Amino acid sequence: MSREMVVVGAGMVGVSIAWHLQKRGHRVTLVDRREPGRETSYGNAGIIQREAVRPYPFPRDLATLMRVMPNRQVDIRYRPSAMMSTAGPLLKYWRNSSPARYEKIVPEYASLICQCLEAHAPMIEAAGAEHLVRREGWFEVYRTDAALSARVARAREDAQRFGLNFRVLDAAELAREEPHLSRQLVGAIHWQDPWTIADPGALVAAYAKAFESTGGRIVQGDVKDVQRTADGWNIATSSGALTADGVVMALGPWTQEWLKQFDLSIPLFVKRGYHMHYEHPANKRLCHWVMDAEVGYLLAPMQGGIRLTTGAELERLDAPPHVRQLAAAERTARSLFPMGERLESQPWKGARPCTPDMKPIIGPVPGQDGLWLACGHGHQGFTLGPATGKLLTQMIEGETPDVDMHPFRVDRFE
Repeated sequence: MSREMVVVGAGMVGVSIAWHLQKRGHRVTLVDRREPGRETSYGNAGIIQREAVRPYPFPRDLATLMRVMPNRQVDIRYRPSAMMSTAGPLLKYWRNSSPARYEKIVPEYASLICQCLEAHAPMIEAAGAEHLVRREGWFEVYRTDAALSARVARAREDAQRFGLNFRVLDAAELAREEPHLSRQLVGAIHWQDPWTIADPGALVAAYAKAFESTGGRIVQGDVKDVQRTADGWNIATSSGALTADGVVMALGPWTQEWLKQFDLSIPLFVKRGYHMHYEHPANKRLCHWVMDAEVGYLLAPMQGGIRLTTGAELERLDAPPHVRQLAAAERTARSLFPMGERLESQPWKGARPCTPDMKPIIGPVPGQDGLWLACGHGHQGFTLGPATGKLLTQMIEGETPDVDMHPFRVDRFE
């Protein structure tokens, strides 16, 4: 049955949900204060990460904690005040990162990751976005034999469990593939399944344009109020009022504030991240997306320049940027690859919405007929947006989803 649906939030997740609902015959309006793909979906590393079957756990071993504690690392930094304000969710995150709990979470999380390529493929085709996509995988490079050996052992285990494809490169093989990287590297894992995107924001925008071309409507404006009525939902925006039979909230880290009016609290917290673009150096080339695994940053040869992305920063969503983490990553990155000058005056800053059990929240809001949530994708909103759109649409249609969605239910934290 065709319904009038409003999707709030035009990142990769929201655009994908709108696309799938429209494809199934619903009349869909997509609302955001900005153009599609201009928030977190714009600033990520641009990898559809089929290999990312393991979410990022909270570090529990003493060696990692001692390394992180001075708060000078590239992969993780923290603000004590922010950690205090989110102490409850962070404590649950730490508990869920225990070996027994984490190993239960991994196959649930992986059930979504395993859907990512086949979910993106039809959207890429419909959007005419093949020119943005490379299907050559990416490199995870290592500085020490011990770290590489440990990672290869885990990769082999995951490859057998979850159908991953990779190859191990020694120093000489890596040098042939990436001749301008530092010779201090001992080798790499070449993850062969993932697709890389030359402009992540442009891919989201292309998906949104494909949604519009089939009759979807995009409204740019702030959402002021969402109210349930006897007949459905009223959505007040700065661009006018909307009515709908159903509403999907896909606002990433901003979802939590909107849920308070429905007496629903979900323990979201954010991991912020930064990026900067650099000139491609003359007569030198970075051929693949490259992650310096033991340091914690990534270099991506995108259309807008070489994008350097940092690790995570535990900080309040609305706090001003802290540039030292990016500066530290840049110093190390320049010793790995000879990047040119910065191409922007200020770094980009974004926030990943995270949950204590590392799994996204996808499903209906209990007691609020017609209200649905899709948030909390952590580091993988860009990867998981299309799969989320497909699965949530199946739920809205009353079908049995392709994946067991019980682990991702809204009320699992109560």
